[in-house]
Amino acid sequence: MVRSIAFIGLGNMGAPMAGNLVKAGYEVTGFDVTPTARNNAADRGVRVMDSVAAAADGADAVISMLPNSALVLEVWAQLAGVVRQGTLAIDSSTIDVEGARAAHKLLPGCLTVDAPVSGGTSGAEAGTLSFMLGGDTPAIEAARPVLEPMAGRIIPCGAAGAGQAAKLCNNMLLGISMIGAAEAFVLGEKLGLEHQAIFDVLSTSSGQCWSVTTYCPVPGPVLASPSNRDYMPGFASALMLKDLRLASQAADDCNVTTPLGAEARQLYEDFVNNGNGARDFSAIIEFLRHYHAVGRG
Repeated sequence: MVRSIAFIGLGNMGAPMAGNLVKAGYEVTGFDVTPTARNNAADRGVRVMDSVAAAADGADAVISMLPNSALVLEVWAQLAGVVRQGTLAIDSSTIDVEGARAAHKLLPGCLTVDAPVSGGTSGAEAGTLSFMLGGDTPAIEAARPVLEPMAGRIIPCGAAGAGQAAKLCNNMLLGISMIGAAEAFVLGEKLGLEHQAIFDVLSTSSGQCWSVTTYCPVPGPVLASPSNRDYMPGFASALMLKDLRLASQAADDCNVTTPLGAEARQLYEDFVNNGNGARDFSAIIEFLRHYHAVGRG
């Protein structure tokens, strides 16, 4: 039975996730290189340590939430010299599929799971994240009770790397659908429609999608949307671009053509390169208003 958990990576997602584990009664130790992140986690009841090894020493389970594949592999290589046989190790970062599979191989004898999430910082705070799991059946079953305090849904997707594969498919579609939703609102504006009228149609008709009903890119209709707080993330555009790049890389590796995914990646490249990386990805609507007016370039 898991009683103690080490959480490596205590940023905007990791700190509230670790805090929800504390609320659930787990003893949680943690590590992050950033003082602000460490302080935030400590305020949530996490016992912050001064290294990965110190945080993981003696823990029944380890969870990592890190920015990229290189850091995941670096941290998991450090864990290999610390954790016991049979320790549950979960990576909830969003990284490339091959990186995820390589991480599994770094901890032979442990129960390893790749478990990227969907739901953003609001889901991390509320404990309603969707976890997409890759790994063998015993590891996935061991991970379930540990993930439940942070989760709205836990979705087994297959063998090692399958969680990351599913996440990339989801976020490619999310990027595409947000651009489509934003284009519909921009076109409606030009045709003289009020935002509420556009929303009332799109949210109840065949164009209905999450990017409209839950994360509406214009202020007003959905009060919880970042559009109602000047596009403060949420899910930053730089992170959406990262995921679209990973999806494009995966498509190239598999020799699969994803023209809409490629176009979405290019639009977010342009948006982020114009200084919008820290804004919510739904703010792409502002770029599209300009794009429709003058064209790219």
